[in-house]
Amino acid sequence: MLRVLTVDDEVPALEELLYLLREDPRIEQVTGAGDAAAALRDLSRMLVAGERLDAVFLDIRMPGLDGLDFTRLLTGFASPPEVVFVTAHDDCAVTAYELGALDYLLKPVRPERLAEAVRRVDEAVHRQSREDGAPEQPAADEMVPVELGGRTRLVSRRSVTHVEAQGDYVRLHTGDGSYLVRMPLASLARRWEAAGFIRIHRSTLVASAHISELRFDGGRAAVQVGAELLPVSRRHTREVRDLLVRRFRHTEPDDNSDAHDNSDIRDTRHTRAVRAARGVLDSRSAEERGAEERGAEERSAEGMATRERAEDV
Repeated sequence: MLRVLTVDDEVPALEELLYLLREDPRIEQVTGAGDAAAALRDLSRMLVAGERLDAVFLDIRMPGLDGLDFTRLLTGFASPPEVVFVTAHDDCAVTAYELGALDYLLKPVRPERLAEAVRRVDEAVHRQSREDGAPEQPAADEMVPVELGGRTRLVSRRSVTHVEAQGDYVRLHTGDGSYLVRMPLASLARRWEAAGFIRIHRSTLVASAHISELRFDGGRAAVQVGAELLPVSRRHTREVRDLLVRRFRHTEPDDNSDAHDNSDIRDTRHTRAVRAARGVLDSRSAEERGAEERGAEERSAEGMATRERAEDV
């Protein structure tokens, strides 16, 4: 069963398309949007909530962001939905297909022609499902749409260093600024876990690749992310520490090659991993030394007490 989104700035055309799609037994859910910006917000909300979207049926000529620009933006998503254009204009078909459109329908829409477009979507979705059974590939980048003064900007997930919860919103921090997006931190944490984002606090999510150092001070832990030092809660300290140790072991250079050593040291990401993980290992060593010293003192005290009891007897 398919889940689709329809986009048209003309209310009668949108309502007719919604009606026809809801009558198709192959479609499970249909939602509508009055413009492309609203559709982007709906799509972002669905993705963050873990909801599936199989296809978008949309007009081309719309105020603000038009259908073609909307389709270009979809290429930034990790798993973009199929696109079917439904328009009164026949002069954009070539561009539409170059952008990867699955079908191109002219208004007024004939029910049998729309049914054929749904069949093509259904076939494409099932084909993609079979391909998804192949060995898993590294997580692709993802674009998050954010609203800025009436404009929609796409923020790359790879540019995000950390995320902070702010009520019903999250603030995405990047190297060139921060952006407020309406979504729960818990949903974002689940969605971005495979991309290396880890929870360091109930209100903070961090991209592990951007952690340059792990610090311990008075029993409290913190991670260095860019110019910011972010606190790590006691609950998440072990998880963060173990993750950085694994990164260090994975990126540790081969001692048998000086040239390879020098190359790895120059690599920024490797150097960050080494610095962070060495902080972890140093903290572990200090903890272990303290435990050993306390154990030695306890054993010495026990030995003295045993000797005293023996002398009394």
